[in-house]
Amino acid sequence: MIDNKKYEIKKQQLDNGCNIAYIEEGKGNKTLVFIHGLATYGKWWHMNIQYLKQHYRCIAIDLPGNGYSDKGDFPYGINFFSESVYEFIQKMELDNVVVIGHSMGGQTAMNMVVNHPDVCEQLLLLAPAGFETFNGFEKAIYEGSVHFFDFFSTEENSLRRVIKTSFYKYPKAVEDMLAELVELMKEQPVSQYRKMIEGCIKGMLNEPVFDKLKFILQPTLVIYGERDALIPNRLIHPTSTKSIAEKAVAQIPKAELILVEQAGHFVQIEKAGIVNEHIHEFIEKH
Repeated sequence: MIDNKKYEIKKQQLDNGCNIAYIEEGKGNKTLVFIHGLATYGKWWHMNIQYLKQHYRCIAIDLPGNGYSDKGDFPYGINFFSESVYEFIQKMELDNVVVIGHSMGGQTAMNMVVNHPDVCEQLLLLAPAGFETFNGFEKAIYEGSVHFFDFFSTEENSLRRVIKTSFYKYPKAVEDMLAELVELMKEQPVSQYRKMIEGCIKGMLNEPVFDKLKFILQPTLVIYGERDALIPNRLIHPTSTKSIAEKAVAQIPKAELILVEQAGHFVQIEKAGIVNEHIHEFIEKH
């Protein structure tokens, strides 16, 4: 059984009928809204919330089709997710908002800020997708060579493999969250789950944000792990995470970049202490 004693799972219904699940901890004059990445869910911010809730109200959502949120035949993609998060923020009547997104959640956050410039006061992007750009030929290569699912394995094994290889050094503390993630995945039909994942991947490829970065006017902090094995896709772009990050951050008027040593794609988990300090310092500074 999944242990939900640590966090109460709350729900907010959107206009399309989807019930968005979220966890809420802490109090403060600012509200931090956390957006998870591909195939994870709100509790993956646990190691950050435990520190940041001492200073702020922290709300971590499960995107539609993920975690404890409703699953269904939704038009999964970056714009759909960003509009869902925006509607959630409006319905919750949140103010003094700081948006924090990881990976696909970072691309979702950027898209939301471009479309709704007043949605938040500050933006924090942890290993965000969307900085790496792909032309038509590269998209075809990407979709043909990179698969979330292993044809010869089960969905569970595929999910575990993708998550574990996203870390520079896989921490044992993640195992309970990964086990819960697998159990949540099994609660929906395989075909439905695959459709959601495929929609997310196509959204990251076909709904780019790079050319819109100049319209992000909020103070923005970007954090990457130097050993990120997912960004960039080195089969297509044999360059470094640092190069991709610096090129994109230069497009955002008020952006800062931090590269964390000995950390992979889940930098907020592998180096939670360092990342939490950077987040707190940045929010207070601005």
